[in-house]
Amino acid sequence: MAQDDTVFFKKSPLLPYAELRQANGSSACYQTHSHDEFSFGVIDKGRANYQNLHKHNDIIQGDTVTINPGDAHSCNPADGEWSYRMLFLDANYVGQQQHEIFKGDAWDFLPFDDNYQRDARSYQLFEQLFNSLLSQNDLLAAECLLLDYIQHSFEAKYAIHPDLIRPDINRVSRVKDMIMDALEQNIALDDFSQEVGLSRYHLVRSFKQAYGQSPHAFQLDQRIKKAKLLLQDGRSLIDTASDLGFADQSHFQRHFKKRMAITPRHYQSFFV
Repeated sequence: MAQDDTVFFKKSPLLPYAELRQANGSSACYQTHSHDEFSFGVIDKGRANYQNLHKHNDIIQGDTVTINPGDAHSCNPADGEWSYRMLFLDANYVGQQQHEIFKGDAWDFLPFDDNYQRDARSYQLFEQLFNSLLSQNDLLAAECLLLDYIQHSFEAKYAIHPDLIRPDINRVSRVKDMIMDALEQNIALDDFSQEVGLSRYHLVRSFKQAYGQSPHAFQLDQRIKKAKLLLQDGRSLIDTASDLGFADQSHFQRHFKKRMAITPRHYQSFFV
């Protein structure tokens, strides 16, 4: 049987409880089946017929599919070919994060009520998370984006109000100091959490309220500020990337351009 080159599977190199699947221009069809994990999927191109338990759905480009562990389902292209991406998250891990976020103590995990979501925000958050989980560059970014995504996926049903969380200024300022004191180090979220005695979720939410950015976004912002000074002084791109903890030069260039709208080399040309 010929191999289907339109589909790939991959365990996240950063987070072992996350598995990724992507299909481009695929015409493959699936019989009804289930997964032990929580399943999230986005339609990048085309349309699909989506059956989840007794509900039939017609889904289109930009929709986000949500499937509970154990739910019998099938999802197949409606018009020949389609492109999609899937994220499978270990149910025990998701349950642990839900307990932390929603303060529950009498359930294994909270299920989805709806079979899919049709909003740009869900698609955008999936896009950011999927790309982060595929990379091998930044564990802190992947962890923060995953917590954000889990919260977003369940907050409407379980009435979480993150804006009402009062930040613990003393503790999150310690996290800020840890980042500033070691900009070149890629510190894991668990390390911050253990150091200041806050849960991972409440650390991220409190930090965002205090400083307007998640810890990983703040870290990247500070690295780019420092990079500008190094480039102005004539530091090479490869040394600047290495000095500031970027995985490689392309990783550095990508984030620099996102914030400055020009490449590091172009920026440096104005000063050196």
